[in-house]
Amino acid sequence: CLGTTWTQEIVPLIMSGGDPASVETLPNWERVPWLEEIQAYTFNLEQRASPRMLTTHSPYNMMPPSFFEVKPKVIYVMRNPKDVFVSSFFYHGTASFLVNPGPQTDFLHKFLDGKVMFGSWFDHVKSWLNAEDKEHIMHISYEEMILDLKDSVGRIAQFLNKSLDPEVIEKIADRCLFKNMKNNNMSNYSAVPREFMDQTKSEFLRKGIAGDWENQLTVAEAEYFDSVYKDKMKDVKSKFVWDLKTLNGNN
Repeated sequence: CLGTTWTQEIVPLIMSGGDPASVETLPNWERVPWLEEIQAYTFNLEQRASPRMLTTHSPYNMMPPSFFEVKPKVIYVMRNPKDVFVSSFFYHGTASFLVNPGPQTDFLHKFLDGKVMFGSWFDHVKSWLNAEDKEHIMHISYEEMILDLKDSVGRIAQFLNKSLDPEVIEKIADRCLFKNMKNNNMSNYSAVPREFMDQTKSEFLRKGIAGDWENQLTVAEAEYFDSVYKDKMKDVKSKFVWDLKTLNGNN
């Protein structure tokens, strides 16, 4: 999810007090490694200074036992599932190590049935919304970051107990604008060989907008998505930014 990639840009800058070297010297998969990737074992993470920054796609109930003992701070990034679907569809068409998504409607059904990498979006989101130790978890949405990046950076810094001057927060927000992050070769996955990720088919960092699903889904697909969403989320009390009509318009 682009929201996660975005956070891999924001958090190192916050922790370094805005030092651009924090996002210019290491590719993001090494800067904030993925726990579930075997490559993480080669980074000698236990030798890194605390606090360590890590990323995961895992649902709450699949986190390792040490997670529940240490209780680290977690920034959980959510996104409109329609846009998550669109992003995933294009990514599957780009990455050779993933199954070809096939026709869009077929992949849509797989996505909504949870028969995709990392399982059901609905189960994933609900697992983290219902997590224990809520004071250690910050929930933020991609849409909130789109609407006010500077405010989002400030809130993340506060959650991480990093006191930064307003000028530094503004500098970080500017550095993390989508157009700037897209030009950062340590973040745009341009270093990944084409045999693994063919960005001539679709760029890893595509548009950086909210609501792109409107350009991609047919009316029938959107209506079916809505019906499944309504059923799967009927027991969720949380309100999401993407449910507001202002975000269902053109962006």
